[in-house]
Amino acid sequence: MEHYVERYAKGPIVVAMDDTKLKKTGKKIETASWQRDPLSPPFHTNLTYAVRFLQCSLLFAHYKEGDFGPRGIPVRFKEAPVPKLKKPGKKASKKEIKEYHKQFRKLKKERNLSMQAVEMIRGLRAHFDTTGGVDRLLLMVADGSFCNRTMFRAELDRTTLVARCRKDARLCFPAPARSRRKYDEQIFTPEDVRKDKEHMWQRASVYIGGKRRRVRYKVVKGVLWKRGSATRELRLIVIGGVPYKLSKHSRTNYRDPAYFLTLDLTTNARLLVQACFDRWQIEVNHRDEKDILGVGQAQVRSSLSVPRHPALAVAAYSMLLLAALIQYGPGRSDDYMLHPKWRKESKRPSFLDMVTLLRKECSETSVSLPSS
Repeated sequence: MEHYVERYAKGPIVVAMDDTKLKKTGKKIETASWQRDPLSPPFHTNLTYAVRFLQCSLLFAHYKEGDFGPRGIPVRFKEAPVPKLKKPGKKASKKEIKEYHKQFRKLKKERNLSMQAVEMIRGLRAHFDTTGGVDRLLLMVADGSFCNRTMFRAELDRTTLVARCRKDARLCFPAPARSRRKYDEQIFTPEDVRKDKEHMWQRASVYIGGKRRRVRYKVVKGVLWKRGSATRELRLIVIGGVPYKLSKHSRTNYRDPAYFLTLDLTTNARLLVQACFDRWQIEVNHRDEKDILGVGQAQVRSSLSVPRHPALAVAAYSMLLLAALIQYGPGRSDDYMLHPKWRKESKRPSFLDMVTLLRKECSETSVSLPSS
């Protein structure tokens, strides 16, 4: 965190937040439970037996230093278990069953994913205050699972939130002056704003897919979300579909548009749009951690080992990313191994490149044992 504050001395501190599931098979793991599989198709929800973790990654904007893509470096990886409570037996009375449901509802309200995310954000804010970031705004970028009333109504000091919302979210404006109402009667959705020709498209240069591209977006200020933020004003950001081609002479396809709600009413909208695209780097972190490092594959079931072993592996992953950045810079220098001839040259090193270089340096370094 200290290196980030020194490297980027101006602007908000951008952090991506997301949850991930580590699959398990042992039935003796206390915090493991059946959860929705994020890889299930939209027409059929599948379940997976896993342990849930919450991760925060600092988003390093390397495109400010040259033609390099952004990178996420994890700073928090904490277990966020699904609330569980032992059910009463078959011979339990109606009073005991009623008390069980009451306590379970209370536990779900106090220990759900959003409440644990709020605690993590407050911890991050306190840590940045001790590392030279007292005067910096903390900008949290999250996906749709964190776009709810718990997150948007939480009291967060010098912290703002940008979260992806549904295209059919029911939004409105404040009621006219001298009215007894709080909300205007006219309801609209983010999809209506995208199709509305009165709201003009704006354009911004965003670094995405290895180069800067022109992206269309719309901004609507002073929006109210009755079921989410209540009377707290928000800003709606609508990002148009980004064109792409599968090959040079193929037809142009378009990615789906995206919709974001933010508590930030003052920061430049172009910076927020760039942060929305940079959030994808935390998904890259999840892939590296699981596929290359094998986070979550350890066969442990102790109440202390289950959360600590994955956190240790993610900490080592974060340290290797930071060490490579400090030593070799954000680009893929000549210090890394050459790519095969059939592979295109990349502008930044992958995590596998760093692991290969680390193995090479370890094998070439002579280790002398202490004499007895």
